[in-house]
Amino acid sequence: MAEEKLFTLGIEEEYLLVDAETGALREAPDALMAACKAELKDQVSPEFLRCQIEVGTPPAADVTQARAHLAALRGSIARHAAEFGLAPISAACHPLADWRDQDHTDKDRYNQLSHEMGGVSRRMLICGMHVHVGVPDPALRIDLMNQLSWFLPHLLALSASSPFWQGEDTLLASYRTTVFAGYPRTGLPPRFGSWTEFERAVAALSEIGIIEDGSKIWWDLRPSVRFPTLETRICDACPRLDDAITLVALVQATMRMLWRLSRKNLRWRQYDNFLLGENRWRATRYGLTEGLIDFGAHRILPFDEIAEDWLAAISEDADALDSQAAVAGLRDMIARGSAAERQRAVHAAALTGGAGPEEAFREVVMWLVEEFRRGL
Repeated sequence: MAEEKLFTLGIEEEYLLVDAETGALREAPDALMAACKAELKDQVSPEFLRCQIEVGTPPAADVTQARAHLAALRGSIARHAAEFGLAPISAACHPLADWRDQDHTDKDRYNQLSHEMGGVSRRMLICGMHVHVGVPDPALRIDLMNQLSWFLPHLLALSASSPFWQGEDTLLASYRTTVFAGYPRTGLPPRFGSWTEFERAVAALSEIGIIEDGSKIWWDLRPSVRFPTLETRICDACPRLDDAITLVALVQATMRMLWRLSRKNLRWRQYDNFLLGENRWRATRYGLTEGLIDFGAHRILPFDEIAEDWLAAISEDADALDSQAAVAGLRDMIARGSAAERQRAVHAAALTGGAGPEEAFREVVMWLVEEFRRGL
């Protein structure tokens, strides 16, 4: 398979809409969605809740092009939202909003989802980022999925942006992860021996009408139903554009590294989901602050050490993909701390400055508004 047909990129992001003055969560007016649709066509769509909006980039040949696509989408959403006194934020949870006050979008797919999931669906006031990497060969898609699972906790730790829920500090870095766990068919993907085995598993549910197709499988990593891609779904929504692009570049370069090893009859060591799940929990709970388990070294590694090992492993691949600057952003993300840590810092500073509890959370929302505007 020619390398140039591999590793194309697509990005999906979910945003929340807030009042530009108060930071309170707001529903998207029909006129706002119409204006976005008129400009962006199928690159924008309503999400499950009316306070959400989803964007998806066209396919990109490299990280530079992917960044340009995503910056244009973020800029367009921000511009149209401003016309209605609104602003988008890209964070996995709104610090203050109550899920019980939200209405879901009146659309067949979402009406069916609301019925199937019952009360679980109402709590889905969460936003994520999905990264698609082109892998045309289905057999290779499954092989890479089995190996890339090792890195899913790492991506979650870096992207964690949901420490607050309904005006409380959850003590987690990614509360979104725990909310989404209420859905079936979520979490780490099972390991499959072949593409055929994966298809049989999906058919076991679709043939008796439980799911229509693989789009109702919401693992942290899955073969896409619509595109010949491997879709990473574990990331919280990233407040800052450049951080999102660093994560995209890391996914792409890591996938190329695993492919490169396969060309030499080598592969990344695989571990049972029982063990990988422990790192997933550490990422959910602590983000970047407490490290992850290196099962080969039999110890917990701090994230700055993990980062250097990771960058060394994908250095050749970042060179080949011309994404060196983007993946190097990993060091900046660790130095600044996760978005969860930075939200807590804004909240603490507001309290220290004399703000009341609710006002301090609104300061966090306004900080998220400013983070969204960075780099546009």
